[in-house]
Amino acid sequence: MSNISNPITIHEFGEDNTETIVMFQPLGVWWDVYDYVIPILKKDYHIVVPAIPGLDPDQPNSEFTSIEDIELKVSDWLIENGYSHVKCLYGCSMGGAMVIRMIACNKITTDYAVIDAGITPYQLPKIFTYFIGVRDWCMTEIGKHASVKVFSSVFDPKKYSEEDILYIKKVLKGMSSKTIWKAFYSTNNYSMPKEIPEPTCKIQYWYGDEEKKERNWDIDFVKKVYPKTVFVENKGQHHAEFFSLHPEEFCKQLKEFIES
Repeated sequence: MSNISNPITIHEFGEDNTETIVMFQPLGVWWDVYDYVIPILKKDYHIVVPAIPGLDPDQPNSEFTSIEDIELKVSDWLIENGYSHVKCLYGCSMGGAMVIRMIACNKITTDYAVIDAGITPYQLPKIFTYFIGVRDWCMTEIGKHASVKVFSSVFDPKKYSEEDILYIKKVLKGMSSKTIWKAFYSTNNYSMPKEIPEPTCKIQYWYGDEEKKERNWDIDFVKKVYPKTVFVENKGQHHAEFFSLHPEEFCKQLKEFIES
């Protein structure tokens, strides 16, 4: 773990391994959501997991800034610590947005990148993006203050245990109103460089077949920005379920890709 000269806490595992995987967390969970897969991946890889400000249980007073700011700070940390080139960049949902921008900014190079249901910026007039942002903020604030019984009604009981639901509820309670607004708005409206070099890495965009309709916008955006991306549909999955509900299958699929 390191946060020296950097406001973002960085968690590291499997430091004796030579090949590095950087993993960015989704919105609405802490970095430790990757505890499902870290024990498997750290056997063969050096795993770097930034704890996103505003979603860091060890820094409860921290606030989310923006996708651009956090991506830059993580890139600077990687460069300062000798990881300007890594084996793989992986990010889910909001974390996928970090990967999309990190590839475009090209300060960090990678052999492989996995954008797991990554969110892409709206291509809408600004007034509409604010309306959507207000909706997202209101819905999250309602969920933050709702009873566990009401909150659990939106989750599939066949997939999520009471412990899982209490975890998500705890994360939401720890998010300030400012972080909720900035995290949702920035994830949906982050900027991209005007000139994006053609990536030298192999890119896959993963999504669950149960969320395909919601991801169509994101898939179209990624096709335009990174046209050589390979799109992988994972059966029987909704948003951000692969690593948490199917950790062994997740690690197998990730390893097969980055060792191809």
